Amino acid sequence: MAKTHIKNILSAFLMVLFTGLPFSALNSQETGSRPSATVLTIEGNSPTIDGRLDDAVWANAEIITNFFQSEPVEGDPVSERTEVRIVADSEAIYVGAWLYDRTPDQIVLGERVRDANLQMGDYFSIILDTYQDRQNGFIFSTTPASIEYDGQVVREGQGGGLIPNRVGQTRQQAGAMGGFNLNWDADWEVAATRDGAGWYAEFRIPFSTLSYAGGSSLQTWGINMVRGIRRNNEEAFWAPIPRQYDIMRLSLAGNLSGITVPVRRAATVTPFILGSAERNYTTEYGRKTRFDQKLPREVGIDAKITLTSSLTLDLTANTDFAQVEVDEQRTNLTRFPLFFPEKRGFFLENAGTFTAGTPQAIDLFFSRRIGLSAGGNVVPILAGARLSGKVKGLGVGLMQMFTDGLDSSVESGVVPNSFSVARVTKELEGRSRIGAMFVQRRATGNEKNYNRTYSVDGRVGLGDKVTYDTWVARTETPGRSGNDFAQSHRVQFRSQNVEVYGHYMMTGEDFNPEVGFLDRRGGYRTFTGNLLKLTRSSVSWIREHDTHVTYRAYWELGGFEQSSILHFDYEILLENGGKFGPEFNFMGEGVRVPFEISPGVIIQPGSYDFFQTFFDFGTDPSAPFALAGTIKGGSFFAGHQAGGNASLTYRQGSALSAGLAVDHQIIRLPEGNFETSLVGIRFGYFFTPRVFLQSLIQYSDQANTWGANVRFGLLDTAGTGLYIVYNGVQNSYGLTQFKSPRGRSFTVKYSKNVRIF
Repeated sequence: MAKTHIKNILSAFLMVLFTGLPFSALNSQETGSRPSATVLTIEGNSPTIDGRLDDAVWANAEIITNFFQSEPVEGDPVSERTEVRIVADSEAIYVGAWLYDRTPDQIVLGERVRDANLQMGDYFSIILDTYQDRQNGFIFSTTPASIEYDGQVVREGQGGGLIPNRVGQTRQQAGAMGGFNLNWDADWEVAATRDGAGWYAEFRIPFSTLSYAGGSSLQTWGINMVRGIRRNNEEAFWAPIPRQYDIMRLSLAGNLSGITVPVRRAATVTPFILGSAERNYTTEYGRKTRFDQKLPREVGIDAKITLTSSLTLDLTANTDFAQVEVDEQRTNLTRFPLFFPEKRGFFLENAGTFTAGTPQAIDLFFSRRIGLSAGGNVVPILAGARLSGKVKGLGVGLMQMFTDGLDSSVESGVVPNSFSVARVTKELEGRSRIGAMFVQRRATGNEKNYNRTYSVDGRVGLGDKVTYDTWVARTETPGRSGNDFAQSHRVQFRSQNVEVYGHYMMTGEDFNPEVGFLDRRGGYRTFTGNLLKLTRSSVSWIREHDTHVTYRAYWELGGFEQSSILHFDYEILLENGGKFGPEFNFMGEGVRVPFEISPGVIIQPGSYDFFQTFFDFGTDPSAPFALAGTIKGGSFFAGHQAGGNASLTYRQGSALSAGLAVDHQIIRLPEGNFETSLVGIRFGYFFTPRVFLQSLIQYSDQANTWGANVRFGLLDTAGTGLYIVYNGVQNSYGLTQFKSPRGRSFTVKYSKNVRIF
């Protein structure tokens, strides 16, 4: 399917793009000594977390300064005076940040909600590498609006997906199994204040929130800190970081010494009580068969037991996730499944421990397979346990979950199951690591109904710029005796201005990770190559030019080409964070069997080549009004496609945000014409960082539904507290024509984190 003229275009493009490239840089090393700081251990009165930084204990602490920009001028001192002090008592580490600003009226608050996008305002972040393995850590951040932003980092934040993590790439949708787990919520405190000299942040991070090595009460950890100044689109680090990386580059972090850690065991329980009113409409063979109303009342409990400073046991019984925000709907014009990230709290804790495979392509363990059926129904989780942490330098993860079945009137074939996962990893010098994993699903009471996955994986860091990742896996499924192996190999080179990436994967026709995510079945080989060059601009309002080309193709094991894409992208990044630029795609699809792309529109077998053009644009994302989108057009299979998507966001201060997202595609094919529409309406009002009202209303004509999710939260710590949630799904003939309801629910849930010892 790949045409000769496409190859010629690609060759010419690469010659122009990389002429004069100093490939000797492949072997260069970033040099420079690591900065270091010392914690002040205090006794008696600890700081009050109010953001005022007027406690006497701060006066005697070491003053940490010397922050250096990675953007916009790498290596220059931070543009505004920045000072940090760190103290600790027997219970927690305290961080005080004096973030002075000569124009305090231009401080940008950002949204006042937990885990808001930090790039929307000024911010301060700290990362702690508690094992000093230079690969894994905990991030804690805040903004002038006093939000709590936290996450877990594994493998320096590199998820190892089909496309490497590039500067500025959003990570929220990577979910729990990427290199950065944003959805993890820890128990900690932060407060921020402002005055005429700038803004100030005060953190309290309990030792019980962290895990760290045992055997010594006096430790040295890895640490880095970053200040973001939004009006300058500026990032400045304490331990200098080249601009192609971010704070997760722990191999370049500094040292924090003098940490006296407690030798402890602790236990907390989080009971919940839930009441809801639900109305469910079920249909069978196209006919409405019954209307069911029920008023369930449920109780459940989670428990966390710290067995050692580095090993934690989590338990759950009668698990419920009623408070979790619904998935964002997306348009799918392919014959392959879409990936949706994990958002449920129990599965997010230490989720990186259980990461193996290629995220969003072949996840060898995908926790959404537990408690959610293939039809999208909630499967009751009866109980579960997870042991995670480190033992004698080995990262370990053990998980055991038990689920109930579903009534056949809801979804047939969903039986009670037990799920077992075992994972072990070992971090090595030079950003390297090895690991192995075992995953099993087994029907309760039926030893012949099971599925197993075995895998080994590794990473080798070659200097500071080159990384090689590999994994090999095999599955075991009764009745499948063919090729059940899979493998992956990828090499990535990243320098300040250039990125080169190559990735090969292969799966056998009977490779079947039932407790994983597989983007396509039946066996295939795929190769992805990516070349990127960043060029700084001399124009005052343009920061840089991003030019890249990507090639990806999938072949069946017999050689038939399923899909291919040759993608050219030229993007101009503005000083204020906006962007615009064209894209060009040469695409191919090989169809073996007919598939229905839209009701009544069936793509026939054959090989299709088509060409599409795009134009991407985005305004300053921190402005009160922000617009972003893509316009596209070109051929599509044997016909044509035109359309695009756009999102408009409005923010009023830090308390109010509203957004409208629209995706509309017009398809004209010999087999039939159709259009797809997707509308999403968001609204959020944040009374305080822990009290909010949020809604997401979505329309999809592919699903023929309107859906609404409205959540009110009055939170305590680590995502506990009071939630009031409404969910409704309505069948629809179109954007403005409603049909019968599918279901409605109103839920009230209260949970409380209680420390036992």
